[in-house]
Amino acid sequence: MENWKRNLLICWLGSFATSSALSQVAPILPLYIQELGINDLSAIEVWSGIAFGSTTFVMAFFSPFWGKLADKYGRKPMLLRASLGMSIVVGSISLAHSVYQLIALRVIMGTISGYNSGSITLIATQAPKDKAGWALGTLSTGAVSGMLLGPLIGGYLVEILGVRYIFLVMGFLLLIAFFLTLFFVHENFTPSEKSLMSFSAIWQSLNDKSLIVGMFVTTFIVQMALFSIEPVITVYVSTLSVHTDHLAFISGLVFASSGFSSILAAPWLGRLSDHVGAHKVILMALICATILFIPQAFVKNEWQLMGLRFLVGIATGAMLPSINTILKQNIPSAIAGRMFSYNQTAQFLGVFCGSVFGGQIAAHFGIRTLFFSTSFLLFINVLGVHEYVYKKANKKFAHAVSHST
Repeated sequence: MENWKRNLLICWLGSFATSSALSQVAPILPLYIQELGINDLSAIEVWSGIAFGSTTFVMAFFSPFWGKLADKYGRKPMLLRASLGMSIVVGSISLAHSVYQLIALRVIMGTISGYNSGSITLIATQAPKDKAGWALGTLSTGAVSGMLLGPLIGGYLVEILGVRYIFLVMGFLLLIAFFLTLFFVHENFTPSEKSLMSFSAIWQSLNDKSLIVGMFVTTFIVQMALFSIEPVITVYVSTLSVHTDHLAFISGLVFASSGFSSILAAPWLGRLSDHVGAHKVILMALICATILFIPQAFVKNEWQLMGLRFLVGIATGAMLPSINTILKQNIPSAIAGRMFSYNQTAQFLGVFCGSVFGGQIAAHFGIRTLFFSTSFLLFINVLGVHEYVYKKANKKFAHAVSHST
C-alpha cells in the first residue's frame, strides 16, 4: 500500500476515534453536571452550555498556534501531541469533583486538541493532486462517522458503566488513536532550521488572497448556517411528531440522517471534484443547500424533515472537502499547517456563533424563521463564492486541463 494511502487509513481511524470520543460527551454532560451537585434544571442547562461551548471556543484560538508548530516540526508530532494529551485530559474528567474542575478540564481539552485538523494537513500535503478531492472527502467521513455514532455509543455505555466511566472509555479511544499514529503513520518531514514566516510574510506569499479568504469565509458561514439549526432540531421535532414517547429516538434519527448521507456522498463527491473541479462541486452544493433549507420550514411531520435533512447531508458532504481541496491547490506546502489551521479557526467560530445566534433567532422569531435566515445566509455565500472563487478557479482549472491534454 502506498504511504499516503496507509496514512489516510490511520488518520481516518484516528479521526473517527477522536470525533466519537468528543461527541459522546454531548448527551451525558447534563447528567454529569447533576452528579457534580448542580440540581436546578436551569443551572444545569447553563453549565452544560458553558462546558460544551468552552472547548470549541478555545480550539478556535489555539488552532493557528498548533498549525504553526506543524509547519516547523511536522504534522505527525502534532497528531501524537493531540491524541495523547486529549487522552490524559479526557480521562481526568472522570476524577472531577466540581463543575469548575469540569469546565477547567474542558478548556484544557480545547487548548491541546487538533487531531482532525492535523490529519487534514497531513493528507492534503501527501495525496497526489489528482486524488486530493477523493482523499480529503474520504478523510472527512471518519470525523462525520465519529460525530454521528459518538452520542449513540455514549448513551448506550452510560446505561452499562455509569457517567464517570464514560470519560475513561473516551480516554482509551484517544489512546488507541495515539498508538495507531505512532506506529503506522509515516511522514518524511525535515524540520526547518529557519525561523517561521510571520503572518504578514505568509499573506504576501499567497498568489490569490481573495480566493483564500473566500474559502475561510465560506467555512465560517457554512458551519454557522448548519449549527444554527442543530441545537433546536429536537424542539422542532417535538412540534411535528405525535410520538412524544420516543422523541429522543426520533430526534436522533433526524440528526443521523444528514450525517449518514454525508458519509455516503463525501468520497464520491470528492472523486467528482478531482475530475470537474472542486470549485464547481462546492458552488452546486451551496446552491442545493440554499434551496433545501426552505422547505424544511413547511414540513408537516418528522419523516418529511428527515428526508430533507438526508438531502442536505449530501450537499454538506461536498462542502468542507471541496474547501480543503481548493486550499491545497492554492497554498505552498511550507505553510499548509497554518493555512489549514486558520480554516479550522473559521470552522470552530462558525460552530460557536451558529449555536448562539440560532438559539436566539428561534427564541425571538420562531424555529421556522431560522430555516429562512439560514437559507438567506447560504445564498449570500453562493454569490460570494461565484464571484471570488468560482470564476477564478474555473479559469485555472480549464488552463490546467488544456495543458494536460
